[in-house]
Amino acid sequence: MLFVQPINVLHFSDPGCPWAYSASPAHAALRWRYGDQLDWRLVLIGLTESAQQYVDRGYTPERAAKNLRAFQRSWGMPFAYEPKRRVAATSRACRAVVAARMEDPALGDAAFRALQLLQFTTTWVLDDDADLAAALRRVDGLDAQAIVARIDDRDVVRAYEADRALARTAEGSPTAFQGKAARSDGPIRYTAPSLIFEHDGRRLEAGGFQSTDAYDVVIANLDPTLRRRSAPEDPLEALDEAPNGLATAEVAEVMRPGNHPADREATEEALVAAAGRGAVVRMPVGDDAIWMAPRYARAAERFLRASSVAADSGVRPSVAAS
Repeated sequence: MLFVQPINVLHFSDPGCPWAYSASPAHAALRWRYGDQLDWRLVLIGLTESAQQYVDRGYTPERAAKNLRAFQRSWGMPFAYEPKRRVAATSRACRAVVAARMEDPALGDAAFRALQLLQFTTTWVLDDDADLAAALRRVDGLDAQAIVARIDDRDVVRAYEADRALARTAEGSPTAFQGKAARSDGPIRYTAPSLIFEHDGRRLEAGGFQSTDAYDVVIANLDPTLRRRSAPEDPLEALDEAPNGLATAEVAEVMRPGNHPADREATEEALVAAAGRGAVVRMPVGDDAIWMAPRYARAAERFLRASSVAADSGVRPSVAAS
């Protein structure tokens, strides 16, 4: 088999950003199309070190909950709309992801996903250690308590600060040129979910929120010799390669044919039918679900068990009527 040098992808993100969360379908499509030909590296932005930063900008739990409806209508990821008990900084959540990443990059990615679901489908907050541990219990193979206990360890803080510094190097970049950078705490930084693609000495940026097609153009220009897999005809194919599960919108985007828009309704109908015959596991989150292939039964059981704990403790938000 011909060896293909993978394209390195720097993924600047933060679990507290709704734009980053809403880009998940596009990223799922990239992972399906190119697989291990893309070598992803998650870089934590650290949007806020203190909740007071958000308070000073006029953020409130009610305002945040209200704004989520627009994201759901546009891009379809699961959301819950009950206001949280307070606004929260993202630093501790980012450091939890860094601690998990230091054990294994795959665990870091799974922890990041779990904390995005905490932020957007529960009333838990990102700077409460008990809430972080509860959310991280959904991650198969991760000791949630041990990860949270490491948040303030010197090596974790050092790695996190290195991420923050790298994220704040956007001055003069194509991302800044497009108006997709930010200056919220000093240096001009990359916004979530900026992707930087590096290959054979070349570097192309897709700053901020972008579409699947925008990413695809970047990849095509970097290396048109890559294997580009067509969209699957069956949603079970997509789930079979997603150990952390996929939301309905993510499955729909993976299955999107060519320039046609993703069909979330048809995708959900197919997934519900598959769940009815036991071919997939449906895990309710927010106003939708995460779907998982039976081969990941252990992870699904862990996810459902952690979700049950949330419901029993009363922290799981009710789904507001659309």
